[in-house]
Amino acid sequence: MKKIFVLSFISVGFFLNAQSISNSPYATYGIGDVKYDNTIETASMGGISTAFISDFSSNFNFANPANNTNFGLTSIKLEASNENNYFKTDYNNTKSTKHSTYLSNISLAFPISQKVKAGLLYQPYSSKSYDVINSVQVNDETVHANRFTGKGTLNTAQAAVSYQVTPSFALGARANFYFGNLYDINEFTVTNAELINGYETKNSIKNFNFTLGTSYQHINTSTDNKLTVGATATFGNTSNMVTEYKNSTYYYGSGDTKLGETIIEQKNTSSKNLLPLQASVGVGYGSENEWFLSAQVDYKKGETISYFGKSFAFDDTYRISAGGWYLPNYNNFRSYFSRVVYRYGAFYERGGLKIGTNNINKYGVSAGVLLPFKTSNIQRMSGLELGVEVGKRGTLDNNLINQNYINLKVGFNFADKWFRKNLYN
Repeated sequence: MKKIFVLSFISVGFFLNAQSISNSPYATYGIGDVKYDNTIETASMGGISTAFISDFSSNFNFANPANNTNFGLTSIKLEASNENNYFKTDYNNTKSTKHSTYLSNISLAFPISQKVKAGLLYQPYSSKSYDVINSVQVNDETVHANRFTGKGTLNTAQAAVSYQVTPSFALGARANFYFGNLYDINEFTVTNAELINGYETKNSIKNFNFTLGTSYQHINTSTDNKLTVGATATFGNTSNMVTEYKNSTYYYGSGDTKLGETIIEQKNTSSKNLLPLQASVGVGYGSENEWFLSAQVDYKKGETISYFGKSFAFDDTYRISAGGWYLPNYNNFRSYFSRVVYRYGAFYERGGLKIGTNNINKYGVSAGVLLPFKTSNIQRMSGLELGVEVGKRGTLDNNLINQNYINLKVGFNFADKWFRKNLYN
């Protein structure tokens, strides 16, 4: 049984790399729609993770690898997301919807010793999947049409380790590898034209950086109340993003096959600031095995990304999150719902993308539950994870796009004392 889980963990990664994930037309800019954090546990609590140390021994925190004081079991997580986006713009009073379901996270974590814990994770970091057509009638016989399409997924593989320096203080580190290809294509044609003029941008990404984390937790042994403080920083990019531009004319044969292509211009550039400095601080307060509440601030330095042959600057990004969880009574075996973990949260994000005078901001609320398996207990909290996030992005001002969305998440956490030698027969 355990071998089946390990083989599934390896093979499912190949599927994850080939996914097509729907998202907003705002994904046209830069590296696409960035998935803030794909784990159900974090997303259901508004995104808080920097000062979140799970009370249970089955949950590994990758966002801040220092926060794994209580982790003590081998854990395998498989999670999927269903995204439902609803778009509206005052330009021609246009409305549209997009839906997609994809594998959003797989992870394997295990304790090396009482003080050292480690984990491996694989998930999509950002994606492009849009197709927008804009046509303008110049006169009775001529129409100018532009088609904007984008595709591709940027994935991330992570390896994390945590070390418990003292009972209250811990350090953690995570190595992050980002890889994938992202495509943007702008096609232009005119009524009765034989050829299409296409401008394609291909970003080939292989990027490596590090995340360092730290946490401090004080527990009042007389009341079981606890105060947690955490911080993380991501830095140290070591490789480039290679961008290929191609301006050409062609026509389509069957399907999407280009025929008669003539290249007008072709060039390559590279950039080193794909994933600039990121930092996070958080503080949390709660009661052991009963409830927890946390607030968090995230910062991401602005960046410059090449887009259709031109440089496009992104502003600094700020995100404020608040959330937590509640467990009614894990000792009440007469009531199943008393042993369910309930999660809640909210967030506001000042977006780095700015179009004209409008920043493309985002906000939302979230909720979720951990439905424990029959054999679960407070030390071994395996179960079915469910989460939902409802939010808004963008604006109708200046004919921009307002995006409302509902994201549903489902996953399983299998935790047990695997891969350990028996001390007694």
